[in-house]
Amino acid sequence: MADIEDTHFETGDSGASETYPMQCSALRKNGFVMLKLANALVVLSSTAEDGEIEVRISARPCKIVEMSTSKTGKHGHAKVHLVGIDIFSAKKYEDICPSTHNMDVPFVKREDYQLTDISDDGYLCLMADNGDLREDLKIPEGELGQQLRADFEAGKELLCTVLKSCGEECVIAIKTNTALDK
Repeated sequence: MADIEDTHFETGDSGASETYPMQCSALRKNGFVMLKLANALVVLSSTAEDGEIEVRISARPCKIVEMSTSKTGKHGHAKVHLVGIDIFSAKKYEDICPSTHNMDVPFVKREDYQLTDISDDGYLCLMADNGDLREDLKIPEGELGQQLRADFEAGKELLCTVLKSCGEECVIAIKTNTALDK
């Protein structure tokens, strides 16, 4: 029993899922869905102990930008054609699914942080509403990153909107902090 007491765990994972199922016909435009990659990578892994094979198909959290439903044919269900934009990479993905089947919907969390500093190596120093600091997000690439750096160097107080889903997070938008004026 003493060896159990000596065990130290750094972090714990509740094992909660990063997605939940939803019937395809219940999905809506501007909602979120996990869309499979066009050339989906199928990962097969097996363990010698129990002989089970695990199959994982790569999918990305996407925002639905276009959705259309075909009529029921004489041989099956109505089909839903989904077009989505990856919420992190802005790549476009498409999928077709029978309307009665379930699709995975990602849990997406959106949070605003006040930008306090930008380090020399390109990491943002962000402060949450409760005063906690985090310095683990890089400046976004592209036009958003350039705008963020320019506004910060100009002395503007900025709020960064961070989107988190499926173990990934990134800054997706910035805005001027108007709460400081009051």
